[in-house]
Amino acid sequence: MSAAPVLAQSSPKGLEWCLRRNCSITPRQLLWLYASLCVVSGGLSGFFWWHGAPFVAGFSGLELLAVGVAFVCYARHAADRERLVFDGRVLSVEVELAGRVERLEFDRSSVRVDASAAEAGALVVLQARDRSIAIGRHLRPEHRRVLGREIQSALCGQWLGRGVASAV
Repeated sequence: MSAAPVLAQSSPKGLEWCLRRNCSITPRQLLWLYASLCVVSGGLSGFFWWHGAPFVAGFSGLELLAVGVAFVCYARHAADRERLVFDGRVLSVEVELAGRVERLEFDRSSVRVDASAAEAGALVVLQARDRSIAIGRHLRPEHRRVLGREIQSALCGQWLGRGVASAV
């Protein structure tokens, strides 16, 4: 069995967790791919139009529209991320999904980490009074438990770096 990863990084602001989607292509690269697909498809449909098959252009347009919609959906979520910063007093959580950013700040003494659901692969929930937020979307289910324990250890003042994660 391999050791569990340490997800936190030390930064000038304190302890930081930055969780991002694993995207194989950036939105800019996707735009270039779509443009080249349009050029090739347009050239082929123009060739068939010239040779007496005008319906190919219509089907080519529908195909490009469907692929374009799929690419836009992908590109909207390419920059999704979750960023947590703990400065010793306050845990700041910033979640970006499809361009919408949600920011919450939790006082160290009032935040509760519910990592029990993470044992079953669900998201880690941070709660304080009437506010809560679920995090860990971009982690494999088995690493969510590690995230919950790291946050809990940091909040309790027991952050030991690799020592916390290896106890999982």
